[in-house]
Amino acid sequence: QVQLVQSGGGLAQAGGSLRLSCTASGRSFNNKPMAWFRQAPGKEREFVAVISFSASSTYYADSVKGRFTISRDNDGNTVYLQMNGLKPEDTAVYYCAARIASYYTVYESDYDVWGQGTQVIVSS
Repeated sequence: QVQLVQSGGGLAQAGGSLRLSCTASGRSFNNKPMAWFRQAPGKEREFVAVISFSASSTYYADSVKGRFTISRDNDGNTVYLQMNGLKPEDTAVYYCAARIASYYTVYESDYDVWGQGTQVIVSS
């Protein structure tokens, strides 16, 4: 069974940092793009960041650019989201996602496997 298992998250103060992790099991995604999305209360899920299969390319939503960093480990099956300079508006449930196709996109409908979600709460 293919799974993405998330860890990290929790509560942080504004200006603080948190790190999310997402590890694939059941199959390898080391040559596939992986991404992070988030869903705030009462809002639709939105794109946060994506990393290409080779980790040579990354792309961020404007709202997190310069504050968040997406990366993946050497075997490619774990992706991280380092979140610095957190703001209350970053409060959301964060989801990692993996795509079977080789090129990355920012559209959630293009992603095939999803993590269970991790709550991030940023207090002011």
